[in-house]
Amino acid sequence: MAASPSPAWAQQVVVMVNGDPITEFDVQQRSKLLMLSTHKQPDRKDVINELIDEKVKIREGKKFGIDPSANDVDQSYAAMSGRMHLSTDQLTKSLESQGIRVDTLKQRIRADMVWGNLVRGRYKESLQIGEKEVAAAAQESGDQKPDTQGFEYKMQPVVLVVPHGSSQEVIESRKKEAEALRARIQTCVEANAFFKTMQNAAIRETVVKTSADLPPSLREILDNTPVGHLTPPEITRQGVEMVALCAKEPTKVDTPKKREIRDKMYNEKYEAKSKAYLRDVRASAMIEYPKQ
Repeated sequence: MAASPSPAWAQQVVVMVNGDPITEFDVQQRSKLLMLSTHKQPDRKDVINELIDEKVKIREGKKFGIDPSANDVDQSYAAMSGRMHLSTDQLTKSLESQGIRVDTLKQRIRADMVWGNLVRGRYKESLQIGEKEVAAAAQESGDQKPDTQGFEYKMQPVVLVVPHGSSQEVIESRKKEAEALRARIQTCVEANAFFKTMQNAAIRETVVKTSADLPPSLREILDNTPVGHLTPPEITRQGVEMVALCAKEPTKVDTPKKREIRDKMYNEKYEAKSKAYLRDVRASAMIEYPKQ
C-alpha cells in the first residue's frame, strides 16, 4: 500500500554544506525541475552535486558582496518566462502542475546570477579576447574570410498604433497606410517631421547596431532598404511597425563571423575559469554527509 512521504522524511538532511542543510525535499524538487527540462530522470548523485555547487556559489558571492535581492531574482525570472513566450503566472502554474515550487527555480536562478557576476568580475582581464586571437582562430578553422564586410546601422523604429482587439480589417487598413508612407518618405528628417505630428503614431530615438548584433533575417531586410527609407511593415503587439534606416556605414570592427568566433572563444575561457574556480571553492567548503 503506497503512502505519501511524511514531513519528517521529506526534511531528512541529505548533506550539510558549511552548516547549511540540503534536504530530501530539496533533492526531490531539483530532480523534478531537471526532468522537466531534460525529459529524462536525472542521476541522484548529480542532483545532489548541483545543489552543493549552488550552496558554495552563493556563500562565495556573499564574501564579495554579491547577493541578488528578491526583486533582482524576480526580474530574471520574468525575463526567463518572456524568452519562453509565457507570462510569469503561466510559468509558475506550469511548474506547479509538475509539483515544482517556484522557489526551486528561483534558487537556481539566484546561484547562476551570483556565479556569473563572480567569474566575470574576478577574471575580467583574462576573459578578454583580442583581435589577434580572433584572426588566428579564424585561420585555424580554415575560414579564409574572417574580415567579411560588416555594417553599422543607424535606425529609428516607427509604429502605427493599432488598439488592442482591433479587427483584421483595421489592421489591414493600417498596414496599407504604412505601405503608402514607405513610398512617400525618403529621409529620416522627413520621417521625424511626419511621425512626430501624426496621430496614433510614434518614432523612437536612434538605435545604433552593427551587423554582428542583428539576426541574418533583419540584416537582409536592412541591406535591401535604401538609406532614408522605411523597412516593410510588420504586425506586432503595438501595431504596425517599421524601421527608418538613417545611415549604413561599412565597418570591420565586429562582423558576424568575428562575433561568432569571439563568442565561442569567450565561452570556452569562461567555462574553464568557472570550473577551476568552483573546484577551488568546493575544496575549501565543509561538506558533511550525515550517518545513515
